[in-house]
Amino acid sequence: GTLGVLYVPVCSVQLLRQALPPPLLALHKRMSELEVTVPRQPHRNPPGTSSTNLFGWEPEQLDAMESSLATQQYIQQLIRTSPSDVSTIISLPEGQEEDTWLYEHLRQFCTELGDLIAELIPVCTVSSCPTMKASDSYSFLCASHKQVQECPAISYMVHTLESACAFLNDDKTFPSRVSINEASAAKLPSIARRIYRIFAHAFFQHRDVYDKFESKRWLCARFHFMCHAFPKLVPQDMLLVLQADAEIST
Repeated sequence: GTLGVLYVPVCSVQLLRQALPPPLLALHKRMSELEVTVPRQPHRNPPGTSSTNLFGWEPEQLDAMESSLATQQYIQQLIRTSPSDVSTIISLPEGQEEDTWLYEHLRQFCTELGDLIAELIPVCTVSSCPTMKASDSYSFLCASHKQVQECPAISYMVHTLESACAFLNDDKTFPSRVSINEASAAKLPSIARRIYRIFAHAFFQHRDVYDKFESKRWLCARFHFMCHAFPKLVPQDMLLVLQADAEIST
């Protein structure tokens, strides 16, 4: 033809197959039954990628992710897709272990709370916040010392985040990112209560910074939804920001 396309009639293909010796015919049959799969390309942001083009791959379902870090990657994917959709971000996927899900979320909260603390550094100083408190009715002592003591708020928040990260990264307590044992899972509520105090301090003492950060990240809203969906983490009466918001609304 004018396009230079080689056409082989179906009948000719059948004749060629019939002409093959039996061993080659059997090999041809086995090869035709093999499923051809394209190797999965790793997800990477090449050096020099602009911020607008980061994570430019198609979203995946959790059960399609082939990695021991799949749960973490899936949570981060949900956050990038729509940070305000806290219900979808927190909802437990089918077949996912609840304790592993909560463990990975707490790791993610610690990561993002570091950004909130960075925003607070210019305004939360030793002189402006010599002690760690939420409202004037609630103050907290720092347990990151040999003896529990008062700390400037900024130091308290850094110490709390550092100790939470050290605990969540401890290989002896959490030897697997796929399954969490009951003894380790029982300690997660304590971590959740401690890191929540960072939200409380920012809300009551640095409301402008809190509001600006929350309008972009929805981090505290996500935390509240997690505690609502999984009440064992933090009792509702300890969610000071949520209570204050409810009082303002009424």
